[in-house]
Amino acid sequence: MAQTTGNTTAFIEAQQYSDFILMNLHDGLLPTTFYRNVSDFGSGTVLDIKTVGSATIQEITENEDLTYNPIDSGTVQLQITDYIGDAWYITDLLRQDGSQVEALHSARAAEATRAIQENFETRFLATMNAGQTAADANEINGFSHRFKAAGTNLTLSEADLIDMRLSFDKANVPQGGRIGIVDPVSAAAFSKRAQLTANLDAASATTQQLVKDGFHKEHQFVTEMYGFSLWTSNRLPDVSGETLAEANGDNSGSTSGKANLFMCVLDDQCKPGMIAWRQPPKVETGRDRSKKRDEFDTTARWGVGVQRLDSLGVIVTSATATA
Repeated sequence: MAQTTGNTTAFIEAQQYSDFILMNLHDGLLPTTFYRNVSDFGSGTVLDIKTVGSATIQEITENEDLTYNPIDSGTVQLQITDYIGDAWYITDLLRQDGSQVEALHSARAAEATRAIQENFETRFLATMNAGQTAADANEINGFSHRFKAAGTNLTLSEADLIDMRLSFDKANVPQGGRIGIVDPVSAAAFSKRAQLTANLDAASATTQQLVKDGFHKEHQFVTEMYGFSLWTSNRLPDVSGETLAEANGDNSGSTSGKANLFMCVLDDQCKPGMIAWRQPPKVETGRDRSKKRDEFDTTARWGVGVQRLDSLGVIVTSATATA
């Protein structure tokens, strides 16, 4: 009798598994140069950092006593606050009976380390936003460092970048090293303002690049705008129901959206953010003989803080609107 699929079902393996393993897609990580890596914090949980203010100049009159003025001083603190990790195990039976178990273990370790890195970046961005006073213009020398976008439907506009540049200029922030970390929605808003139908110079290299890549590629804008090197991130903190006005003080009201961060990262003196890794992500292994399994964990410990506010700015934009 002939063999058919009907009478030989025991030899039919309908469900097959590929050797290819589909991995998660991840948002890109920001450069580590965006914050000061504190190196003199090897022990303890709180580090005090001394600050020095400006000197007071006086007019001098012949044969009159000088006034001896103290210089303002103080401290800012950095605390080790975060201790997170991931743990898993692989049983002996899984190793004996499973397929591609080592590939699964390797992928799990990589995903755990990546998750810690993403958590760290999210915490860093949230700490920078929390460093300012909520529902306040956070003025420095009379100019707002926290305001809502002036574009239609709370979209980021060129005017907002100009206003933030002015605020940085008035705060004596260096021209070099100015960056902005904006939500991808804001990048899309800029792209919609320079579509193919717009009146652009087709011969311009910048226009050709905008048409080819849009305003951002690999999480960075293709050109600097008003002195800021702009990056995109999906990890910016949310703002909910915060009373804010535009940079000029107009249209104050309840505002919800994304906190787009602007900073100067020229050097460690200028950077508003600081971090200390007490323990970078590390994988450790162990053997539980009584349960016949190998155990693994990935842990990390760090602290994030704000060391100065004059080189920090926030523009709140819509989380969804692009026009």
